[in-house]
Amino acid sequence: MKSLAALLVCFATLFAPATLFAEEGEWRQLFNGENLDGWEHVGPGKFVIEDGALKTEGGMGLLWFASEKFGDCTIRVVFKTTKRRDNSGVYIRIADKPDDPWYAVHHGYEVQIIDGDQPLRMTGSIYSFAPAKAKPSKPSGEWNTLEITLDGNLVHTKLNGEAVADFNPADPVPKLNPRGGMGDPEPGPRPEAGYIGLQNHDEDSTVYFKEVAVKKN
Repeated sequence: MKSLAALLVCFATLFAPATLFAEEGEWRQLFNGENLDGWEHVGPGKFVIEDGALKTEGGMGLLWFASEKFGDCTIRVVFKTTKRRDNSGVYIRIADKPDDPWYAVHHGYEVQIIDGDQPLRMTGSIYSFAPAKAKPSKPSGEWNTLEITLDGNLVHTKLNGEAVADFNPADPVPKLNPRGGMGDPEPGPRPEAGYIGLQNHDEDSTVYFKEVAVKKN
């Protein structure tokens, strides 16, 4: 009997799911390419799944990962736009469960996605807080890889392997976009650990996301 029990334990170990043995520093996928398990949506518009990727429709809404908050980690998002002015973003450090998309604007930070010309509003910038220092976006229709590293209070972004923005909340807040309005986020502090989310901005913007993954730093 003892040998049979040992054999069963050995068999279970050999054929256990690989995720049980995932080491720190490995990428963990938050979007499975099939459904929105673990995610919730608030606000207008929606995300749909098309050919294994998330597709934005309408807005302004927020799709957020509701299962847990994230502190020190790197977030990898693979996305593509369909035209130059498509607008979206990746939200980080959302302080609490959002009841509407504006909560994320004022109680989180947005890493912008748009091929604009204003450094504080360009892909890879921390919207209104830290400008993009480079513009390594690929043409519309091609996949881009955005990496967002959370290190304590600090945020660093890379786009297609090139450093884009560095944000320290202790730095002075830049002058906001002259248009002003409710789109300008509150400058107050954010928690070091928070929820993350994706923005569906408006009916004229179509952005696809085929990967949302995290790994511990």
